[in-house]
Amino acid sequence: MSSILTQQLEHQPPQKSPLETFDSFTLPESLGFALKEMGITCPTPVQAATLALAIEGQDVMASAQTGTGKTLAYTLPLMVRLLASPHSHALILAPTRELAAQVRDTLRQLLGRRPACNMALLIGGESMGKQFAQLKGRPRIIVGTPGRICDHLNRGSLSLKHTSFLVIDEADRMLDMGFSIQLDKIATYLPKERQTLMFSATLPANILKLSQKYLQDPARVCVDSTTKAAPNIKQEIVRTTAGEKFPHLLKELNERDGSVIIFVKTKRGADQLAEKLRRQDLSADSIHGDLKQRQRDRAILHFRTSKTRIMVATDIAARGLDIPHIRHVINYDLPQCPEDYIHRIGRTARAGSEGSALCLICPDDHAKWNAINRLMNPGAPNTPANQGGGRSSPGRPYKGRSSQGRSNNGGANPGHSDFPRKKEFSGNSWDHPRKEPASQLSGKSQGKSWGQPKGESAVQPGGDSSRQPWSGARKKPSGFSPAGAKRGPNKRFSRGA
Repeated sequence: MSSILTQQLEHQPPQKSPLETFDSFTLPESLGFALKEMGITCPTPVQAATLALAIEGQDVMASAQTGTGKTLAYTLPLMVRLLASPHSHALILAPTRELAAQVRDTLRQLLGRRPACNMALLIGGESMGKQFAQLKGRPRIIVGTPGRICDHLNRGSLSLKHTSFLVIDEADRMLDMGFSIQLDKIATYLPKERQTLMFSATLPANILKLSQKYLQDPARVCVDSTTKAAPNIKQEIVRTTAGEKFPHLLKELNERDGSVIIFVKTKRGADQLAEKLRRQDLSADSIHGDLKQRQRDRAILHFRTSKTRIMVATDIAARGLDIPHIRHVINYDLPQCPEDYIHRIGRTARAGSEGSALCLICPDDHAKWNAINRLMNPGAPNTPANQGGGRSSPGRPYKGRSSQGRSNNGGANPGHSDFPRKKEFSGNSWDHPRKEPASQLSGKSQGKSWGQPKGESAVQPGGDSSRQPWSGARKKPSGFSPAGAKRGPNKRFSRGA
């Protein structure tokens, strides 16, 4: 098969929707009008398959590539059900606040200016009083996160006894976040007679086990491969070092046009990298789980309305964030879980548009990159750790320690490369790396270990600045005063202390 970028399912042609337009369904007139207002006329494969089954009242377990329109795949049959049965209620569970808010916005578009159904958004980080006011309006649609739904159930402010339609979105992400206990508790408040739709980007064994608990004889919908990126995403990798990582990021940002989302590993790293970008006169903001809800909403709003060009995010934004104008995804840090790579780069090239994804890979990242490569391209050999600089034995990745004044690749120091390598996936193999002068990227690597020479920082860009290299000083007894010690700020080492 071809590279990670452009793979299609082996031995299977790309699937097409069996229905040309939504007019093929017997949708209520108000929904048909709303879809036209949204500029949507043709269903995607997952929408067509799910809608056909759900309208008939079947439980559905569906999986599809990210960016294929799964939200409309369950909101449309939900609205058909509620408009046909005035006494029906629906509950939609999402793993993150951002995804829940996005589902709420989609429902608002479908309901139009004069909604036939009241709706409540119950998510963490928002005022309980505001949510109590929404619940007093007797909403027929509840959209929320499992934790806050359980809070309202414990308080008695929420009743689910009339819920006839349940949606569990991003089920694999919910389990990863530890929501299995909350899901079990919510299920005890739901009537046994209901219709349930479950959507998951991947279908591991724990998801199949979960489906047996909540779904009754479900129909399976699996469209395209969930372990392959959309073919219209151009993927590139840049092999660099910790010291050259931020300068190379600046170079890439200056060469690209349009909105960019940059993924990092930690919350603190997101704030620090966004601040460093602002110091370079770049319009950047950060989003992560430690921000208050109004701060997260403001950051997304500014990014959505193009007031901010760059968003630095943790994996909280890897799923559900649907902003069509995102043109580039940059993995400043590789994800801990290979599956999250697919969701990260799925933030671009939404709904058939084109986009690009770039990974900045340091020597210590090769194990993570090989795991991503194996997931998306089963059977592919591991990428040699020394590809683009340095030498290593088979199975022993290069650790980023360079020799002073010598190297194993013809004189080029692998730790301080003058030519960062940039490669693209094309065809069935790697293209020959293109060399780019990087004199402006020179500098020592900051990825040194504890006990390094004094004066060289041990902090990587976006890392924890509070960690300093060990000075090597031995701790003295509190009453000890060395001979000849001069008076100074540390009284333990001053005469007369």
